[in-house]
Amino acid sequence: MKTDKLMKYISMFSILGMVGMFAYVVQASKMMSYFSEDPKVCINCHSMNTQYATWQHSSHRERATCVDCHLPRESLVDKLLAKSRDGFNHSYAMTFRTYLDNNIRASKNAQQRIQANCISCHQEMVSEITARLELYRTGGATNTLERKCWECHRNVPHGRLRGLTTTPDNLGVKEIQI
Repeated sequence: MKTDKLMKYISMFSILGMVGMFAYVVQASKMMSYFSEDPKVCINCHSMNTQYATWQHSSHRERATCVDCHLPRESLVDKLLAKSRDGFNHSYAMTFRTYLDNNIRASKNAQQRIQANCISCHQEMVSEITARLELYRTGGATNTLERKCWECHRNVPHGRLRGLTTTPDNLGVKEIQI
């Protein structure tokens, strides 16, 4: 009988310990913030400080946030799945140091989303370019839409320098006050 009571206490203590550890991980990782669209969420991890700092000084700052360019617009489920997949990939790459030259690169899936969002926001300009396809045909592309926007617009919106050590004091990006 005494053993049963001891096992109940040990079980209860173990369950409370696991719940406590889970709550700590949620709080320490700022997990709930990832459900928001605030650009500051992207700098929860210091590896995105350069991207955030360069975006702050870009022409896109007034019109588009990280979510507007980097995540799908179709549905909340697609948005959360993409955020989860990208977050996992970034965490994995940072943990196991698989980024080449300390430079974060968009996956093929992320590139497709970014391209679709560029075209969506700049639809009028893109339709003008495709209407005059012959004038803009360069680099052997048979269709302007086969090219990625950033092939010509390399510095939009993150500037020229994109390495993890590009911004001074990379562990703490200072907010620009509007």
